[in-house]
Amino acid sequence: MSVTKSPPEVRTAGPSAEQGTGELVRQATQQMSELVRGEMRLAVAELKDKGKHAGTGAGLFGGAGIVALYGVAAVITAIIAALAMVLPLWASALIVGVVLLIVAGVLALVGRRQVTRAVPPIPAQAMDSARRDVEEIRGRARR
Repeated sequence: MSVTKSPPEVRTAGPSAEQGTGELVRQATQQMSELVRGEMRLAVAELKDKGKHAGTGAGLFGGAGIVALYGVAAVITAIIAALAMVLPLWASALIVGVVLLIVAGVLALVGRRQVTRAVPPIPAQAMDSARRDVEEIRGRARR
């Protein structure tokens, strides 16, 4: 789930005879505070999303390891059975072992995809939004 929340809009009031410099500074400070809080909320939401993907990927890697362990056990059982008997028992154990290893490979690929979606763990959307906000404020300050 990707959360894209735009920061609060910066309202600019034209200077009037009623507003003094102190009032304008107070408004600018309040707006900057709201803007920073909005950017922080966006960054937290983005990091939570990436953390969920990392957790899912790690769980799938763990599942792949367990299935691979069972696959190796089945292959070993097939080798033992091959030595003890001629064909039917070891052939079936070998087929089961190969199937388990294929399942482990699929789980590992899906887990890898989940982990790569979570890396790097930086709030890129929030950083881009903050850069645009700073550029907007600088542009309006020069006017």
